[in-house]
Amino acid sequence: MTTVKLRASTILTAFGDVQSKLVGKAVVLTDGKAGTVENVWLDELHGLRISIKGHDGKWPISTIKFEQSRQELSEPAPG
Repeated sequence: MTTVKLRASTILTAFGDVQSKLVGKAVVLTDGKAGTVENVWLDELHGLRISIKGHDGKWPISTIKFEQSRQELSEPAPG
């Protein structure tokens, strides 16, 4: 495999991993927007970007301040 193909394969594998880990998770962004990650995009100018259900637009993945797992969402609140 050529160097270019190897790098492309590595990037696409990492992208797939991020998609499977983030889509469907509850997140809060640094600007206060909150919701469930609807999709992840690989943007050649901006890197990884996410969309949040119920909000128009795409945000850099680096703006995720907090994420909650599906297990945490389904567990009853203490007390």
